[in-house]
Amino acid sequence: MNKRRALLLACAALTLHGCIWAPGQHMSATDFSRQGSIDAARYQLVPITPKLLAMDKASNPLATLPDELRSYQPEPYRIGIGDSLYITVWDHPELTSPAGSQQLPSANGRVVRADGTLFYPYIGVLKASGKTVEELRTEISHRLAKYVQDPQVDMSVISYGAQRITMRGAFVKTDPLPVTVTPVSLAQAIGTAQVNTDQADLSGLVLSRDGHDYHLDLDALTRNHQLADIWLKPGDQIFLPYGDRKEVYVVGEVQRPAAFPFKTSDMSLTQALGKAGGLNETTSKGNAVYVIRGVEDMEKSPATIYQLDAKSPAAFAMASQFSVHPGDVVFVGPAGVTRWNRFLSQLLPLSGIVTNAASAKNDLTN
Repeated sequence: MNKRRALLLACAALTLHGCIWAPGQHMSATDFSRQGSIDAARYQLVPITPKLLAMDKASNPLATLPDELRSYQPEPYRIGIGDSLYITVWDHPELTSPAGSQQLPSANGRVVRADGTLFYPYIGVLKASGKTVEELRTEISHRLAKYVQDPQVDMSVISYGAQRITMRGAFVKTDPLPVTVTPVSLAQAIGTAQVNTDQADLSGLVLSRDGHDYHLDLDALTRNHQLADIWLKPGDQIFLPYGDRKEVYVVGEVQRPAAFPFKTSDMSLTQALGKAGGLNETTSKGNAVYVIRGVEDMEKSPATIYQLDAKSPAAFAMASQFSVHPGDVVFVGPAGVTRWNRFLSQLLPLSGIVTNAASAKNDLTN
């Protein structure tokens, strides 16, 4: 967020205010084309209707699990650099426990070296990294057969090396998770890392894999019980952003105009108005509830102004299904003519919050 965005929000809301608040009228599509003070090509007025709600619900890509993530199945574990292997050759303790049977298994482990190889008696140096446990066990059995009659070889990984799943962002624990022979789902990884629910943006999870970023709605996937359907692979990176810069702004004729933190993707218009204490019954105009969206990019594409006719009881049912987005300005107009400075006194301090800088706030309020 920056000062420029804050000023754009202010200007757009003021322009909207100037178009709406002539005595006895509210903005309509016809008014839109008549106003000389507004460029209709840069704004789009959209009534909030059941049809609009159905279209929005069907077009939320973050709540949809990508096919490539849904279809991925964990492969057998492949040995990595730094892994320690415990190799048992039955009836041959000198090969199984060269450090002595009284020692811990870790003392008798075979560590995969930085070049991906390990040394084993009689066999010498052999490539281990990139192979499954079964593949390496079979190779050792085959090569030992030259020196040991019918060798019975068993193998297990007793400690894991460099293969990791990275956890970053708004987690309580951000320690890398080791990749083991037991597959790990996204749900298990997040459960281990523990989400910082006070600070996390639950709608902005990013899973980076093989050079591609998958943007996921953690809150929606959790509610739909889909997290367990995503299996992780070595090298995956999981980032959960902080939500301190994502807010919805509620201004105008409400009880407590302010900026409210936005942590999930399903904050409804009703919830946003509720956080502001609801409409001011004395001064608000029921058919003048607007959601201004896309102001920061209006130089490139038209901003969208959604209108709710809150005089109708059915409107509150629609408001509870209309999702607000980060950066939206919810504006409730007054019942009568309002002076410019009254609206400025509400919007400009709020724009100072948007800048997240005390100096910028002072510039805007002064």
